[in-house]
Amino acid sequence: MKTKFLIILLVFCTSTLFAQKKLADKFFSNYGYVKAIELYEKAVENGDNSQHVLTRLGDSFYNNSNSEKAAYWYGKAANKFDLNTEHLYKYIQSLKSIGNYAEADIWTKKFIEIQNNDSRIRDYDSDNLLKYAQLNSVDEALSITIENLPINSKFSDFGSFIYNDELFFASARGLDETKKYGWNKEPFLNLFQVSMKDIDNTLKFGNADLIKASKVNSDYHEASIAISNDGKTMYFTRDNVTRKNKLNFDKKGTTHLKIYKATLIDGSWEEIKELAINDEIYSTGHPALSPDNKKLFFVSDRKGGFGQTDIYEVDILENNKFSKPKNLGSKINTEGREMFPFVSKDSTFYFSTDGRLNLGLLDIFKSNIIKDSISEPQNLGAPYNSGYDDFAFFIDPSKDNKRSYLSSNRLGGNGNDDIYTVYSRICSQKIKGITKDKKTNKILSNTTIKLIDETGKIIEEILSDEKGEYELNVHCNKNYTVIGSFIAYSDNKIEINTDDKNGNVITQDLLLESLINGNQIVIKPIFFDYGKWNIRTDAEYELENIVDVLRINPTMIIKIEAHTDSRGRDKFNMRLSNKRAKSTRDYILSRGISPDRIKSAIGFGESQLLNKCSNDVKCTPEEHQINRRSYFYIVKK
Repeated sequence: MKTKFLIILLVFCTSTLFAQKKLADKFFSNYGYVKAIELYEKAVENGDNSQHVLTRLGDSFYNNSNSEKAAYWYGKAANKFDLNTEHLYKYIQSLKSIGNYAEADIWTKKFIEIQNNDSRIRDYDSDNLLKYAQLNSVDEALSITIENLPINSKFSDFGSFIYNDELFFASARGLDETKKYGWNKEPFLNLFQVSMKDIDNTLKFGNADLIKASKVNSDYHEASIAISNDGKTMYFTRDNVTRKNKLNFDKKGTTHLKIYKATLIDGSWEEIKELAINDEIYSTGHPALSPDNKKLFFVSDRKGGFGQTDIYEVDILENNKFSKPKNLGSKINTEGREMFPFVSKDSTFYFSTDGRLNLGLLDIFKSNIIKDSISEPQNLGAPYNSGYDDFAFFIDPSKDNKRSYLSSNRLGGNGNDDIYTVYSRICSQKIKGITKDKKTNKILSNTTIKLIDETGKIIEEILSDEKGEYELNVHCNKNYTVIGSFIAYSDNKIEINTDDKNGNVITQDLLLESLINGNQIVIKPIFFDYGKWNIRTDAEYELENIVDVLRINPTMIIKIEAHTDSRGRDKFNMRLSNKRAKSTRDYILSRGISPDRIKSAIGFGESQLLNKCSNDVKCTPEEHQINRRSYFYIVKK
């Protein structure tokens, strides 16, 4: 007998833990993280140390921006279970947030063992965790849009240069796709141009065609152009070819790059000349001009550099002559690759490198070295840079600097390399309104306002003032959820999508509905499974509102009524409704409410139907549902 009792007790406890977990899950899914934490922690106290409960506690604290407790619960889970990569990543992020970089280092290595191709971790450096986090973060005050240009093909497209609303770029979309370059099995690169217009911050393009020239494009590679301010001279990169249009190889069988220039004659690029700075042994390419067109910057692997490729400068003299090439020095060049220089009209120097702290492979950097010789380069960070190659940065000098262009082989592109445009500007908005009683328009001061982002994270929580007014600062082009909560009221949840208009104010009053309506506490219907009286999770979720009302009204006494529909025998329905009423009462009492606060819990079966759906009357399920209800009458306030 004792054994049987213990088994029954064990089953009951297990059932209770399961129900409690389901209720916590319900609150979690509805952003009720505080209540979810309370219930999950209660589950832990009762012996539930499952992976689900521990990680949900971590998620609840993480979404509430409590990194310390998030790290604690994720840590308990991580030391007991094999976490999935997302929970492991959040654990690492929480550890870094609280400055525990040593522990983050340990778990980052574990992450790499599980998923070593993840761009968030792939270029991990244990000595620079904080810097990586900074590089990966995007300034939320900026509205940044990055778009893959519609002109991209299934082949490589890269190297933007804009002059007179014409975009020049290199592409492997060769006319003869059977001729493929051995390195990447793509056709050789040619230079293309396409007309473009910026209409209300939206780019419109014409058809991409080969550059207007008779001899610029050869049977081999052409890429990376720069055009002078007067539009009459173009510099570009080409494979080293002979006069018979054959590749010219050195003793090791390598073909090097050279820079050429062309002159615009009657709308066509002609009179192609090789620059005197070229070398037969080393490569010279990626030309870029200073804003005054007096200097030419280029990339070379020539002898005497710091690394694999360095950036150099020369003064442009008369008659196709140049000064002696000068290495830009260690403030720019490293032992790695420095490539694709560009100088904006304000003399900011941009380039790509894999030799500095970056997010992966080539990253785009900027430097003030032209104005300040000791200036240190700065990584542009996300979203300009990714875990892949990011290069060929460009800003149209005829426009403002809000829009830029870059090339990248990041995931999601059309081809091997794609051209992207990045449009950035400071853009913020406000959401403001008044918190009121929906029925009476009474001001509800000290209403809790939660601002929740698209991931479900609470990013701000405030109280409305004595006038019921609230104000939230938000970013443009974002999706938010705003929830107003007040004791003894139903939450008001509003979805708000901000647009791209800086300074826009969104007015959104929060109208909350009182749970106390006359002599009743009104909540959403609580449902039972057919023929059963156990309290379901969704019913528990609603009954928590009754618990809250009773807690803030310590003298309130209520009575409970339960009603069924007419399906089933009358006596059965009467017994069923009584059991449901008492199950409802028992749940409220289990939450710490004194028994003397509930005067009665009585079932009325089908004796008080609200419609025609009595015995033998054909009704829809929806019509029957109206009769399945519970009432919570206030006997004493």
